[in-house]
Parts: sequence; C-alpha cells; structure tokens
Amino acid sequence: MKFGQWLGFIVFLVSLYVLWEIRQLLLLIFTAVVFVVALNRIVKQIQRFGVRKNLAILLTLVLGAVIAILFFSLIVPPFLEQFQKLIDLMPQAWEQIRRAYTILRQQQTELEWLPQIPPLSDIIQQQIQPLSSRIFANFFALFSNSLTMALQFLFVLILMLMILINPHKYRQSFLQLFPSFYRRRADEVMTLSEEALGGWLVGILISSTFVGLLSGMGLLFLQVNLVLVHALMAGLLNFIPNIGPTLSIVFPLMIALIDSPIKIIPIVVLYFIIQNVESYLLTPTVMAKQVSLLPAITLMAQIFFAQTFGILGLLLALPLTVVAKTWLDEVLFKDILDQWQLKPSFLSQQKHEDQTSL
Repeated sequence: MKFGQWLGFIVFLVSLYVLWEIRQLLLLIFTAVVFVVALNRIVKQIQRFGVRKNLAILLTLVLGAVIAILFFSLIVPPFLEQFQKLIDLMPQAWEQIRRAYTILRQQQTELEWLPQIPPLSDIIQQQIQPLSSRIFANFFALFSNSLTMALQFLFVLILMLMILINPHKYRQSFLQLFPSFYRRRADEVMTLSEEALGGWLVGILISSTFVGLLSGMGLLFLQVNLVLVHALMAGLLNFIPNIGPTLSIVFPLMIALIDSPIKIIPIVVLYFIIQNVESYLLTPTVMAKQVSLLPAITLMAQIFFAQTFGILGLLLALPLTVVAKTWLDEVLFKDILDQWQLKPSFLSQQKHEDQTSL
C-alpha cells in the first residue's frame, strides 16, 4: 500500500480505539436520541393541527412533564410501599423454598430411582452465589454513585432538549462524516432508522401496557397480594425481551408460595398465556409494518450489548439492534453486496473453464 493508504488505515484504527474508549458517552448520546425520536413524533402530530414547531415542542415538553408528575405522585408512592412489603416478605419465601427442598431431599432417600439432588448449600455456593455476586456488582456499579447518575441523567436531558429544538442542524452535522457522494443516501438511511426506531417505540409501549394491565387483572382475579408491584414490574421488564418476562414471574410466585402455594400453577398458566398472546398475536400485529427481529438475533444482541455496555446496554439492546439492522440492510446488503458485480475478465475465464470441463 502507498503511504496515504497506510496513513488512512492508521487513522481508522485510532478512530476505532477512541470510539471504544468513549463508548459509555456514545451510549448516553444514543439514549438522548431515542427520547428525541419519541418526542419528535409527538411534535409532528401536534404540528398537523397547524401549530408552529416551537409551540409544538413546548406543548410536548409540558405534556411530558405533566405525565411524569402524575406518575410520580399517583403511582410511585403506592408502588414503593408495596415494594417494601415485597422485600420484607422475601425471607419468608426463601424459608418456604428451603423447606420444600428439604422435603424433596428426604423423599429422594426413600425413592432411589429419583436423580441425585445436591444439597441446597452446594447449589448456593457453586451456582447462585457467583451469579448473584456478578449481578449485584453490576447493579452496585450502576447505582452506587448517585452524583454520577444524576449528572448522566442531566446530560441526557439537556442533550435531548438541545437536539429536539433544532434536530436538522445536528442531522446535517452527522452527515458531514460521510463522503459527499454518499450523504444523500446516508440521509435516506437515517430517515429509515428514525422510522424504525419510532415504530419500535410505539410497538413496545403498546405491548408493555398490554402485559402490565393483563398481568394486573389476572393477579387481582387470583387474589395475589401486591398486585401493583407485580403488574408494573411485568410491564417495565417487558422492555427487555427474553430476560424480562422470565424475571417478572419470580416475585408473584414467591408471594403465592407464602400466601397459598396452590396459586403457583394458575400464576404460571396466567403468565404463559399472556406472553404467548403478546409474542404471537399482539407483537406481530403491532410490528407488522414497523420492524421485525428474529428471536435468536435479539438474544445475541442482548448478550453482546450487555457485555459491552453493562446494564444500560442491556436496556437499550433492542433499539440499538433496530438501528444497526437498518444500517446493515441498507448500506451493507443493498448498497454493497447487492451491487457487487464480477469483473468481465473473471466471467470470461469462468466461462472458459466451464467449457473446458465439458
């Protein structure tokens, strides 16, 4: 390679290293962009009624502030109260699990055909304890420094407002990173990414609201205690595919184990029905014209972004995957691979080889 090519390659490697070092900052910027996309959709809906853009932005922010105030004043206090009760009941639930496991071990000695069940202490020491230590380490790293969290939230909020006021200028600044001949195409891909991200936001909000309401009504019908906590957690954890729905059933089962163990089976059936209705009926209907991701790709993306960015990467794994999928489809597949043509000399050589072999 020539000197200029070597220099360009070195600059490319240095750029990758710099981007890796500031990956947490980039993730916070992406978080702000996600909120901007959500609020910008509301702004555009208000503008359809003939409202000017600045006034539409102001109305959107006021609406968001009102919703946040109502949420924190009406829902958060009873949620925290019930969540504290849930934490207080955890030792009782653990005692019930320990007793059930002890009975199972005793039955194993009487029935030799049962598989060997290790002692509970060994399971805790070998499996649960290392896993819990890693989880709590990440949790502590995320929430231990309240000042850092507050500054990060303030940074995201200010950046969101700055981009929302004039998104066109920031969009044009980002497009300057591309070669001049590709900027128009990059602008089209950005539009598609914004539409895909907005479609995902609408779909996940509808899906999470459905899961939360249906879980709450089902648990209320089954007379399970602390319904608000379970329903709200089911809705929020639905933002994390695969992992969230599994975690949401743990706490209702623990409460049922303390109150009435016979409720465990109806709760499992209830959550199984809700998740299947959400996965096979609601999500395909809502996301039909928005974005579709294969389950295996979603799971691999969650693992990758969680390993790379931590807890925040796990929470944002799906929107990151949606945007990455759009860019890969448009740039790599359509603009590069689909346009790839073999050289005429190679085609003639291949034709000659085919004729010789015949």
